[in-house]
Amino acid sequence: MQKSAKIYVAGHRGMVGSAICRLLSKRGFSNILTVTSKDLDLREQQAVRDYFNSEQPEYVFLAAARVGGIQANNDYPADFLYQNLMIEANVIEAAKRVDVKKLLFLGSTCIYPKHAPQPLKEEYLLTAPLEKTNEWYAIAKIAGIKLCQAYRQQYGSNYISAMPTNLYGPDDNYDLESSHVLPALIRKFHDASISNAEAVTIWGTGKPMREFLHVDDCAAACILLMDEYNGSDIVNLGVGKDISIAELAGIVKEVVGYNGKIIYDPSRPDGTPRKLVDISKISDIGWHAGIDLEDGIKSTYQWFIDNAA
Repeated sequence: MQKSAKIYVAGHRGMVGSAICRLLSKRGFSNILTVTSKDLDLREQQAVRDYFNSEQPEYVFLAAARVGGIQANNDYPADFLYQNLMIEANVIEAAKRVDVKKLLFLGSTCIYPKHAPQPLKEEYLLTAPLEKTNEWYAIAKIAGIKLCQAYRQQYGSNYISAMPTNLYGPDDNYDLESSHVLPALIRKFHDASISNAEAVTIWGTGKPMREFLHVDDCAAACILLMDEYNGSDIVNLGVGKDISIAELAGIVKEVVGYNGKIIYDPSRPDGTPRKLVDISKISDIGWHAGIDLEDGIKSTYQWFIDNAA
């Protein structure tokens, strides 16, 4: 990408989109296109087409999505499926109509089967049933992947797809009703510390294994892929190691400075037992994560105190 290229970041106020914008600006890209959902509803086909016709972006980072944790996926299945399908379909079709040079679609590792072998290789997609607690979001993301591949096959569009593992960092969602596990833990331990609560209750058994990637590392990987990768296959983004939810809770508890107890509620769902991704492909392209998990949680907690608490 040329420094002066018109680059549209869809979802620039979200965690991933904002990280991509920060890094693009830091690297000297001077023509970054952004628009709020108030001014452009990506679920509205004609509005998206009009925006692309007006702005004529050359590159697109498709990071806009309806996202949330287990509870949100369970409570709003239609929203997660419909809204994400509309967003990705409208943006991808509009990009084709104005001959965007390249588009990167951001998916998620929830696309992989619940009991797929570990670590998760890209070729495991669609080989077995999904995890029920997030299948609506996963199906929408799989559709986005297939749209990119279909447009590549039919129109020759240079559309690529990246599958980041669990992300965390600045601009995350800390609402306990809709957040993912790490920001939810930060919120729970922070609130418990402030209120001097005797215990913090965590969903599930604490046994599931999860991998966590700082969003700034994710942004660096996305920009590298936009510059260097032109394949039709999806690419995993991760750190190559995971920890249990119980271990994660221990780190967050220490970072926050909470002194009470941790109670696990096994009546609540655990979700997928393990989600460790194989990062061979992105490693071969020349990228590795650089932010240590504990350091990343410390900086994220400071951002939470400054901006969200």
